[in-house]
Amino acid sequence: MESNSSSMAAYLAEHPKMVGVLFTMLVVLSQASGIVAAGQGTTVGP
Repeated sequence: MESNSSSMAAYLAEHPKMVGVLFTMLVVLSQASGIVAAGQGTTVGP
């Protein structure tokens, strides 16, 4: 039985456009989480 990572590698080898799609999703999600983290800031002072 193949491991999960090797089956994912085989799938991406057969569908190279999905590499770009997954990378774009990773960038968008990381930017969105950065915006959320920035919005959770605290203010110091009175």
